[in-house]
Amino acid sequence: QVQLVESGGTLVQAGDSLRLSCTASGRPLSVYGISWFRHVPGKEREFVGAVGRSDTNTVKGRFTISRDNAKNTVYLQMNSLEPEDTAVYYCAATTLVFFGSNPSDWYYWGQGTQVTVSS
Repeated sequence: QVQLVESGGTLVQAGDSLRLSCTASGRPLSVYGISWFRHVPGKEREFVGAVGRSDTNTVKGRFTISRDNAKNTVYLQMNSLEPEDTAVYYCAATTLVFFGSNPSDWYYWGQGTQVTVSS
């Protein structure tokens, strides 16, 4: 079973960039699809994006997800941050080859890291 630990969350200003990391232990990250979700209290968990086992990176608007299997780490690069991006960011892993944005597709979760964007 894989364990995931997120890091890099902090307080930034609107317009800044920030990179979050998701580091795996217990099993090689290369056997998993990896996603990022975010959660704001009172709202549903929101799918940010994902990278499959054979993918190097995924770009979704201002956000880029990339993986470095040699470091057992997946990154979430966030550019032009907005106050609406304030949330707890989670990475999650799945053994599914075909996955979606439903949290139920993702079997292993990290503890989350807080990102706060001030205006």
